Amino acid sequence: MPRLLGLDPGLGTTGWGVIEANGNRLSHVANGQLKTDPAAPLPERLADLARQLEALIADVSVDGVAVEEVFVNKNPQSTLKLGQARGVILMIAARGGLPVAEYAARLVKKAVVGNGNAEKVQVHAMVSRLLPGAKIVGPDAADALAVAITHAHHVATQARSSRL
Repeated sequence: MPRLLGLDPGLGTTGWGVIEANGNRLSHVANGQLKTDPAAPLPERLADLARQLEALIADVSVDGVAVEEVFVNKNPQSTLKLGQARGVILMIAARGGLPVAEYAARLVKKAVVGNGNAEKVQVHAMVSRLLPGAKIVGPDAADALAVAITHAHHVATQARSSRL
């Protein structure tokens, strides 16, 4: 039963969620947020994010990582910072020898809610329904769990296709 880590990247807050997938059956393992100090210089924040993610991966022992892709914000500086945080996340996962999948936000929303334009509240509600009993620590963690769920569905689909 693969254990998957979903990540919703952010420089200030990176949401994370871990699930176990047995075919289409999903179970919640853990979720949370990695936070950096907004007053710290950018290089220190990126290094802190890297340290936190390394510790998380060592602690939860996962078989794969799924990361939400960058979307372009109205503010170019925010988009750049998000891209830098994503770069750190991709590097740490790859350096840990983990396979990494990337999914567009619209695809994640469509996979979990059925609508690529779904609101965060709808994503959170559907994640709660798909992972009953999970105490989700916030919208970033809900988004990360949605990314993990999307990846689990894609892994299950690929497994079925390879058996045909």
